[in-house]
Amino acid sequence: MNSWVRLHEEDHVVIALQPFAKGDQLTLEAGNTVTLQDEVPKGHKVLTRAVRKGGHVLKFGYSIGVAKEDIEPGSWVHTHNMGTGLKGFLDYSYEPAKLEHSKASSIDASRTFQGFIRENSDIGIRNEIWIINTVGCINKTCEIVARKAHALYEGRVDGVYHFAHPFGCSQLGDDLVHTQKLLASLVNHPNAAGVLVIGLGCENNQIEAFKRAIGEHSPERVKFLKSQEAEDEIEDALALVEELVRYAERFKREPVPVSKLKLGLKCGGSDGLSGITANPLVGAVSDRLIEAGGTAILTEVPEMFGAETILMNRAADEQVFGKIVHLINDFKQYFIKHDQEIYENPSPGNKAGGISTLEEKSLGCTQKGGHAIVQDVVPYGERITSSGLNLLEAPGNDLVSVTALSAGGAHIVLFTTGRGTPFGGPVPTVKIATNSELAGRKKNWIDFNAGQLLEDKSMETLTDELWEQLISLASGETQSHNERNGFKEIAIFKDGVIL
Repeated sequence: MNSWVRLHEEDHVVIALQPFAKGDQLTLEAGNTVTLQDEVPKGHKVLTRAVRKGGHVLKFGYSIGVAKEDIEPGSWVHTHNMGTGLKGFLDYSYEPAKLEHSKASSIDASRTFQGFIRENSDIGIRNEIWIINTVGCINKTCEIVARKAHALYEGRVDGVYHFAHPFGCSQLGDDLVHTQKLLASLVNHPNAAGVLVIGLGCENNQIEAFKRAIGEHSPERVKFLKSQEAEDEIEDALALVEELVRYAERFKREPVPVSKLKLGLKCGGSDGLSGITANPLVGAVSDRLIEAGGTAILTEVPEMFGAETILMNRAADEQVFGKIVHLINDFKQYFIKHDQEIYENPSPGNKAGGISTLEEKSLGCTQKGGHAIVQDVVPYGERITSSGLNLLEAPGNDLVSVTALSAGGAHIVLFTTGRGTPFGGPVPTVKIATNSELAGRKKNWIDFNAGQLLEDKSMETLTDELWEQLISLASGETQSHNERNGFKEIAIFKDGVIL
């Protein structure tokens, strides 16, 4: 295995695939050598061509920042000598790239998985009962109901789950509407065979108003309970869950075209290898699903800053281009409204892993979207309606964005990470390690090891392996670690006054 990798021939930097000491010598392309001026951790960057103060440093073939000082070959390039080159709002022009519309391959176009076909023709990959509370005051009530019901009906359904949240009351205007939209989209998720909505009775998010947010629904599939009107709300809730379980038992797994599958794309705890291993691997799987007629959903809008023109140039048409421009600029305005620096990123964990600037993080992050055409841009809390690659409005926060991807309709979320995390969203959340050290150390967190790309496996081989694992997961033959561990949570994007 090589000790370094250069991602583009024009790059000023190579990425260390092992730790280096000051004085170590790297043999580069064509036999050229460079002596390290600093100690360099694994996953971090080594400069191989001098950059003067104010000059752009290239990685992925794009600028990842500006030199704060003259930097000599062999130097460790990080936050101490390079800063972001991003500033404020930009003017964008529609410059579509030459895109080839892929046709489904003969193999994957006919591929199926074992799913559940709902009465409205939506497809689920789990046959679960979900308990959604309209307001945070009754989190513990719902938790008790879910725990009791999960034990009572084990084996009859795939599980009974409640997703705690603190909102639904003391919210005003759009903030309340966003909460209602997000929760309503979860109610409509086809992984839930049945849903019990539990309210308190005096909250802003009244059940009658929430029903309007949910829209048309089957009274057999969605049940409602007001706690203040029940003599024993736990007993009444368990009785309603029993009805939902009987309804859920009507559904059996049957062959479903892989084109019906929706994947959410997310990264968290990224490191210097994210853009080399796990993110490109997810991009390859995303492209494969889309070529077969399926859907992939990319979010984390602040982590598109610096790479947004790549996505804009892949817009299906000028209307979609305009939606991407609004997506980016509206999120920048959100930062400004709260008097925050637009480019205050990456996180401390990202920096420790080797990511120095937001544009470097963004260029790695957007690789999860592969090379597909962007078909649509969807507002926060709403459901995806177009097949192909979609952009979804949500922040980079792991819990908030995975919740938004789930509410948007993702059956599975592919979550790449270089540092690891145990959490999971309402749907199977597949953790893909960027490096083998993490995969070996956190076997109870990590579902797939993309670090093998730096060892003995090709991108084609790993794409096939991850693809088959996802088909098995969608068919209910296997579970993700977050499912086995019972880690299924939500978080709602908050942007408003609490009364």
